[in-house]
Amino acid sequence: MLGNIYKKVYNANSIALKFKGNNISYEQLDKAVNHYASLLFQLGVKDGRRVILSCSNSPEFVYSYFGVVKVGGIIVPINVQLTLEEITYFINDSDAEFIIFHPQIIDKLNQTKNSLQGLLGIKLIVLDQEFEKAISEISPEAFEEIFDENAVSTFLYTSGTTVKQKGAMLTHKNLLINAEQCRIAFHGTADDNYMCALPMFHVLGFTICVLNPLLSGATITILEGFHPNEVVESLLNDDITVFIGVPTMYVLLLAACKNKYTFPNLRWAGSGGASLPVEVLRQARDILKLPVVEGYGLTEASPAVCFNPLYGIQKEGSIGLPLPYIKCKIVDEKDMEVAVGEVGELLVQGENTMLGYYKQEQETKETLRNGWLHTGDLARQDEDGYYYIVERKKDLVIVGGLNVYPSEIEEVIYQYPKVKEAAVVGIDDKLRGEFVKAFIVIKEGEECTAKEVSRYLRGRLANYKIPRAIEFVSELPKNGSGKILKRILKTR
Repeated sequence: MLGNIYKKVYNANSIALKFKGNNISYEQLDKAVNHYASLLFQLGVKDGRRVILSCSNSPEFVYSYFGVVKVGGIIVPINVQLTLEEITYFINDSDAEFIIFHPQIIDKLNQTKNSLQGLLGIKLIVLDQEFEKAISEISPEAFEEIFDENAVSTFLYTSGTTVKQKGAMLTHKNLLINAEQCRIAFHGTADDNYMCALPMFHVLGFTICVLNPLLSGATITILEGFHPNEVVESLLNDDITVFIGVPTMYVLLLAACKNKYTFPNLRWAGSGGASLPVEVLRQARDILKLPVVEGYGLTEASPAVCFNPLYGIQKEGSIGLPLPYIKCKIVDEKDMEVAVGEVGELLVQGENTMLGYYKQEQETKETLRNGWLHTGDLARQDEDGYYYIVERKKDLVIVGGLNVYPSEIEEVIYQYPKVKEAAVVGIDDKLRGEFVKAFIVIKEGEECTAKEVSRYLRGRLANYKIPRAIEFVSELPKNGSGKILKRILKTR
């Protein structure tokens, strides 16, 4: 079961978690999880009851997550930056009966425990001194464990087409299988030390940086968040063997590393969550000497689907090959498989795919059809079986009837030496349907004009692909995992 994933390769004295100078052994992890499970069970968590978790990266996040799912509750991790109004949406949509808060989150909301209880209207559990006292006094065996791998363990919210956000229902088996698929693909061993700088509330961070290493008996070095200088220091001094980030993290690491570093203990570095611009990949490999490999996943698949092989052929711009026991194919609008090299929608099949969306029957039917998960991503496959994400269906720009893929334009813009970050979107246009607009962040100390960028793009892109509008911004809007929010840019 998911709550016992760390028991697969169990050495009581091995270090499971490192956090702020403290080492937590596998034995201590097990005891903490059981104490949490006991207290949560006594408070009424069981039988599929939903529990929202608002907690920053910490051992307490891990204890809370496993404690809830171990007694049959359904955990609903949420972004720690949400407002009260946004939290209320998740409470109502998930039909949550409990919410677990880290005290720091309550402080950020400018609330007290009592005021939040009144505002939210559900059972409040705060990981404070009172909670710790109760934990220390309860028996670690005062709970009833569940053993149904097909039971839902987790709701993870993702954007929807007809609703604000929708909860993907993942079972114990979904997440266990995906962690095992990652372990095999990444050649995980108990000697690894994973850095977890990605937010644990995000499925990429939790599956690959928490579940996967615990399944291998490895160590997790937890950082509260991503701060480039802190990450570099940890990579240099904490014997990190695996680093996982989103493309934005690599951009920020490149900006922070004025000196050339080498990280001799680093076995590999992964990128997911969004397409990694080839130029950023090259710079990360050449300047930072990071052995970066790109992959692909989505919340509905727990999330990992494809990765370039660690010890094999790696192709720039490709998301690689399907992980073990996962099938992929590319289809046209009639769900007929397309020829090699042709662009179509990427479909995924495997035991890591979700049950469906909570209370969203129509969205579920549209996404899970004929035994396949329809990702909504446009992709192509080469003659060697490697997959390439071309664009999100919803991000595709149509200019005068011609398909324009923003990622293709972004790749070229990133090659301009003055550019730090870029995002391309389609803007409604009465004459041509849409026109292309680019948002660009310039590197510190540089100056640049729209005409300068346009001149650079001419000759490298067809005229209809060149942005009609270029706006320079100090930063791009991002979600909690660092993914660029293009829907916000489209409304500017």
